[in-house]
Amino acid sequence: MKKIIFLTLFTTISCFAQNTISFEEGSISPKATLADVAWIEGHWQGEAFGGITEEIWSPPLGGSMMFSFKLVTDGKVQFYELGHIQQIDGSLLLQLKHFHGNLRGWEEKDETVDFKLNKIEGNRIYFDDFTFERINENEINVYVVVGNKDGTSEEVKFNYKRR
Repeated sequence: MKKIIFLTLFTTISCFAQNTISFEEGSISPKATLADVAWIEGHWQGEAFGGITEEIWSPPLGGSMMFSFKLVTDGKVQFYELGHIQQIDGSLLLQLKHFHGNLRGWEEKDETVDFKLNKIEGNRIYFDDFTFERINENEINVYVVVGNKDGTSEEVKFNYKRR
């Protein structure tokens, strides 16, 4: 009986964050191009963190796909993200910067938050703790590992519908 409980608990914990993969130090990102991720292009909207979330992705141009993200709760912008997926050295790199609702940056002027590509498999693109999943032409999921104020982290799912 103890084995069954342990196995169930292990399976439950293991499944909790199975949508993201951490990039292991010393690993090399696989070969990929923007054509592999071009399906992200579009205007997407969903709900998370008690509010409305919106992402707008441009088509590939100039070696990158640019995006903006916005979280609105209680009728006010809580924060923005601006960034891109850039094609570099035969692979892809997701980079972003955070901004408060008043456009004051979270990161230092020359700093970005970077997510190296882990793999592309089927309908999923795995960056470091950041995964895009294509459900169909008009729906995607984005899974992100976020840090909590208490120092722990958790995987958050954003479900988006095309606008």
